[in-house]
Amino acid sequence: MRVVAVPMRTRFRGVTVREAALLPGPAGWGEWSPFLEYDARVAEPWLRAAEEAAAGDWPAAVRDAVPVNVTVPAVDPATAHGIVLRGGCRTAKVKVAEPGQALADDQARLEAVRDALGAGGRLRVDANGAWSVDEAVAAVGVLDRAAGGLEYVEQPCATVEELAAVRRRVDVPVAADESIRRAEDPYRVRDLGAADVAVLKVQPLGGVRACLRIAEEIGLPVVVSSALETSVGIAAGVALAAALPELPYACGLATVQLLTDDVVDAPLLPVDGALPVRRPAVDPGALDRLPAPPDRVAWWEARLAEVTALRQDRRP
Repeated sequence: MRVVAVPMRTRFRGVTVREAALLPGPAGWGEWSPFLEYDARVAEPWLRAAEEAAAGDWPAAVRDAVPVNVTVPAVDPATAHGIVLRGGCRTAKVKVAEPGQALADDQARLEAVRDALGAGGRLRVDANGAWSVDEAVAAVGVLDRAAGGLEYVEQPCATVEELAAVRRRVDVPVAADESIRRAEDPYRVRDLGAADVAVLKVQPLGGVRACLRIAEEIGLPVVVSSALETSVGIAAGVALAAALPELPYACGLATVQLLTDDVVDAPLLPVDGALPVRRPAVDPGALDRLPAPPDRVAWWEARLAEVTALRQDRRP
């Protein structure tokens, strides 16, 4: 296992340095990068995804490119405008409901993103479950106008029941992320009529094939999104998006742009709003250039031992 620490260009999801453990296997490297606050139970499916990648057990692709959105953190309007211009995408996902910020900040950010995209651009927002139902209903109306029409609002509230309530009260489609990847039953979103779109992330859900099964059974259009990975992890998301029979929305897989560096020889960066379907090779020089400090390596080794012990405890 090699542990790397990659600085972020902008603070995102509270993260300024992205740590990831890379696991070798017969097909190459797999990425295991659950966020640091996740316990062993939550981190275990992420490890399954890394093991699947290292083994090369991915389904066949039905397309050779995957359309993607540029991701805009909760930054000021000028910075947001520049991120979109550099992103090379015609769809933008904008983070909103950041702690310490007001709805007016989100509105200004969306207006700047809309200006940068120009005519024909598509906007979506992600609240990461921060609003109450009433707050979500009020905010969606304001942000829909600021965007000139939202493609969808992602995870406006924390619970599936709240998503269902918001969906009944707004005209903007609702997408579910945490309500699928953090839920004991990812299908409750379907059963309660809580979403129009399912956001699937490969690592949290246990791998490409596990996500493909959910996509087949959940009965909703799917958007494949990243978990803020290096190109090693992004390649797994691309493999899922490439294997889906239908891909009606741009995917949230262009997040390597948020990192200052990468661990591969040819990073997965968008060209004309799309990522190529390929598996980049890990660059040994990058592994040497981006090592995590020894205490952090020890922390990840202890974490791996904890997840391994959890697996053993689960065995009949």
